[in-house]
Amino acid sequence: MPDPIPPPSRPQGDGSRRTDLGRRVTARREALGLSRQDLAERSGTAPTYIDYLEDRESAPGIGVMLRIADALQTTVPDLTGGTVDRPQGRGSALRDAGLRELGEDECRALLSPGGVGRVALIASDGPSVVPVNYLVADDEIVYRTASDTVPAAAAEATEVAFEVDHIDDAFSQGWSVLVVGEARRITDPDTIRELEPKARGLAWAGGERPLWLAISPRRITGRRIVNSLGTPLGGQARTLHAENGNPGE
Repeated sequence: MPDPIPPPSRPQGDGSRRTDLGRRVTARREALGLSRQDLAERSGTAPTYIDYLEDRESAPGIGVMLRIADALQTTVPDLTGGTVDRPQGRGSALRDAGLRELGEDECRALLSPGGVGRVALIASDGPSVVPVNYLVADDEIVYRTASDTVPAAAAEATEVAFEVDHIDDAFSQGWSVLVVGEARRITDPDTIRELEPKARGLAWAGGERPLWLAISPRRITGRRIVNSLGTPLGGQARTLHAENGNPGE
């Protein structure tokens, strides 16, 4: 193991607040199910270094960043925010890649943590696909929105689709799950009271989202891209967990 690395150099400022880099390192580490000690061992750094990197304002060198990105099975641009405005899936495909159909149980397991998914329906002005934060309750896809939005129109459609996916650029892998079913408005006050704490606060997009909808699945299908790199650390990749509310409408 390389010698422990000294704390990263600190830019001007009090250094007491978390940075975007620290938050991204923490989110990726937790998504892989790693402790700070695990990350330190995998990257050849000291646990105190990881503490500093995640909790304080810092400017680590490129060599350290490459080792941490490798330990987290991601890339330096992903950790530093360089890919924020780029679509996922820009990595090169592997020659031995293939698609594997997912069974319903595996699809439900990938859906179950909740996070960000996409509601697809034929709206008044044509086909629409809109991202929402969702959770799973009683085997239904549940989300909240405002009454004048596209996701709210799902309650009037005869059939809607809901899609969740995850792309791992570092492994050129990914998966997607598609749910097709019927949406309905949730009006029971007791049910809404149970759902409110699970919504984790306000919507990402801001504003009030008082309308709750549920999608009852009629069909659940999924696919996973597989290749010789195997399954990323932590087993099944997870959906992006929303801190609160609804990022779209």
